[in-house]
Amino acid sequence: MTSEQQPIPQLLKRLSSHISSRRRGQFALLLVLMIFTSFAEIVSIGAVIPFLAILTDPARVFIHPSAQSIIKAMGLTDPQQLLLPLTIAFGLAALVAGAMRLTLLWASTRMSYAVGADLSISIYRRTLYQPFAVHVARNSSEVINGISGKSGNAISVINMSLSLISSSVMLSAILIALLVVDPSTALAAFGGFGLIYGFIIQLTRKRLLINSQIAARESTQVIKSLQEGLGGIRDVLIDGSQAVYCQIYRNADQPLRRAQGNNSFISSSPRFGMEALGMLLIAALAYTTARQADGIANAIPVLGALALAAQRMLPILQQAFMAWSSIQGGKTSLQDTLELLDQPLPNYAEHPPHKPLPFEQHICLTQLSFRYTPQTPWVINNLDLTITKGSRVGFIGVTGSGKSTLLDIVMGLLEPNKGTIDIDGEPISLGNHRAWQAHIAHVPQAIFLADSTIEENIAFGIPKVQINLKRVRQAAKQAQISSTIEAWPKQYQTVVGERGIRLSGGQRQRIGIARALYKQADVIIFDEATSALDSETEQAVMHSIEGLSENVTLLIIAHRLTTLKNCTQIVELGGGCIKRIGTYQDIVSQSA
Repeated sequence: MTSEQQPIPQLLKRLSSHISSRRRGQFALLLVLMIFTSFAEIVSIGAVIPFLAILTDPARVFIHPSAQSIIKAMGLTDPQQLLLPLTIAFGLAALVAGAMRLTLLWASTRMSYAVGADLSISIYRRTLYQPFAVHVARNSSEVINGISGKSGNAISVINMSLSLISSSVMLSAILIALLVVDPSTALAAFGGFGLIYGFIIQLTRKRLLINSQIAARESTQVIKSLQEGLGGIRDVLIDGSQAVYCQIYRNADQPLRRAQGNNSFISSSPRFGMEALGMLLIAALAYTTARQADGIANAIPVLGALALAAQRMLPILQQAFMAWSSIQGGKTSLQDTLELLDQPLPNYAEHPPHKPLPFEQHICLTQLSFRYTPQTPWVINNLDLTITKGSRVGFIGVTGSGKSTLLDIVMGLLEPNKGTIDIDGEPISLGNHRAWQAHIAHVPQAIFLADSTIEENIAFGIPKVQINLKRVRQAAKQAQISSTIEAWPKQYQTVVGERGIRLSGGQRQRIGIARALYKQADVIIFDEATSALDSETEQAVMHSIEGLSENVTLLIIAHRLTTLKNCTQIVELGGGCIKRIGTYQDIVSQSA
C-alpha cells in the first residue's frame, strides 16, 4: 500500500517507528496524567450535586444517611454549618481539576514540540547522508519545505493526536459522571451530540483532504518561488522582472492560505451551533423536571451537575473534532514528512570516521560506464584509465563530454552502472567509499561560501574552536589570496556575506582553492576552478598548486589548454570515451 492510500492510523504507526524509546516512555507518563485528569473531572462534576443541594435545602442533606459519618466527624450540630466546608470542598475540587487540565496541556504541548524537534533533526540528518545522485534528482525546495514546514505539520498532527486522546479520556470520564447523575439524560446528550459531529465529519472529510493536498503542494511552491526569486536577484534587478516573481509567489501563496483558512473554519465552526443546542437541551430538561411532583428545588442539584458537565463536555467535544479535522488537514504533509523520515541511512552513518584507504600506487578505472537514468544516453561508456599517484592529470573536452561526471565517479559521489574503480587493487564500493573520500579535496567551478568569516570558509566544516589558523594562513598563501585578506581591516575574521556576495568571483574561487589546500588531501580535484581568474593570477595559482608535494595527485578540468601545460598527462574526452591521451606537447602538436 502506498502512502497516498494509507489511513491516518497507519501513518501514525509509521510515525511512531521514528520516535525514540525515551519519548515513548514520556508518552506513557502523559497517558497516566490524562487518566488522573479525567478522575479530577469526575470529582469536580460530582461535587456540584451536594454543593447545590446544601444551598437549596440544607436540612435534607443534614439528615441524609450517607452524610452522617462526615457530620459526626466534624462535630456539626446545625444544617447551616455544612455550607462552609462544602463550599471549600467544591472550590478545591474545581481548582484541582483546573490545575490538572493546565498541567496536561503544558505536558502534551511540550511533548509534541520535543518530538517535532527530534523528527526535524532526523529528516535533516537522513537527507545529508543521501547519495549525491539523490540530491541531483530532486528539487531542494521539497527538502527545505519538508524540514522547516511540513515537519511543523507533523508536530501539529502529534499535538492534535494527543489532544484527541486526551479529549476521549475526558469525555469518557464526563459520561461516567453523568450516568451516575441521570443515565437517560446522559445517553441522550452524548448520543445527540455524537450523531451531529458524526454527520459533520462525513460532510467535511473530503474537503479537508483536498485542502490538505493543496496546502502540501503549494507550500513547496512557495519555498521554490522564494529561492528562485532571491537566488537570482542580480538578474531580477537587471531585467526588472520583480512583477513576474511576485506573481509566481502569489499564485502559490494564495491557494495555500485559502486551503489553510478553509480547514481552520471547518475545525472551529461546529462549536457555535453545539453551544446553542446544549443550552436548548438544558432548558428542555429544566422544563420537564420542574413539572414533576417534587418541584424545581429537588431538580436544581441535578440540573447544576448537568449544566457543569455540558459546560465541560461541549468544549471537549469541539476540541476532539478540531483535533480530528487538523489531523485530516495535515495528512498529506504528514505523508511527505514520512517519506523523508523513511530515507535510509548508510551503514557508515552510525560508525566513527573511516581510516583512509591505503593509496600508494594508482587509481585504475576499468570498463567504466555511467548514465543518470535508464532513459538517458551513456555519459561515460566503457572507459579505461590509470592515474598514477603524484601525477598531474588534465581533462579537456567539449561541454557534455563527461569530464565532471567522470571526476564525480572518481570522488565516490556517483556509483558507476558498469565497471570498477580500484585503488591499489582495492575496488571502491558503498562499504569503503568514505575511506577513499578521506583522501580527496574538491574545488568546483561554482564555490559555495557560507555567510561567515574567511577563516571559517577556508576551514569549511571544521568547528570554529578546532580551526588551525596557521594552516588557514598557509592555505591562503598557496591560493594567492593571503595578501588581499591581510589588507582588510578584519583580515581572516571578515564576513563574506551570503554565498560570498561581498567578494569578487576571483576571490571566491581562490578561497575555494585555499579550502581544498587546508584539508591537506593527497588527491585534489579542480573542476574548472581557475576559470574565474585572470591569466596572471591563474598562472600564479597553478604554479603554487604544481609546487605541492609530489605525493599529491592533481586531477584538473580546464577550459584553457594552456592551464594544463605542466600536467604529466592530458586526457581528452568525447562521446563518453577517451579520444586522445598524452602530454601537453603531444596534444598541442596533434591539434596543430
